[in-house]
Amino acid sequence: MTPKNIVWHELIGLKAKIIKSPHQGFMHIEGVVIDETKNTLKILGDKLYTVPKDQVEIAFEVGDKEIMVDGKELIGRPEMRLKKRWRK
Repeated sequence: MTPKNIVWHELIGLKAKIIKSPHQGFMHIEGVVIDETKNTLKILGDKLYTVPKDQVEIAFEVGDKEIMVDGKELIGRPEMRLKKRWRK
């Protein structure tokens, strides 16, 4: 996975950390992505957080790498976002 193609991969099960957000309540949330909807990610850390995709920048841990993604690139239903891969 690379920063360019992570949006076409399944995010559930990846470790995620919110690194940038205009809302201070979302800063430094860390945990595992357990669910994804059109506009939100559910991250299980010390508690369950529902984070809007369009207001955060997220670092996903993939193996020993950390991939940073603007949440706006992730907006959309997960199954439709995954299908876009084959159209390009």
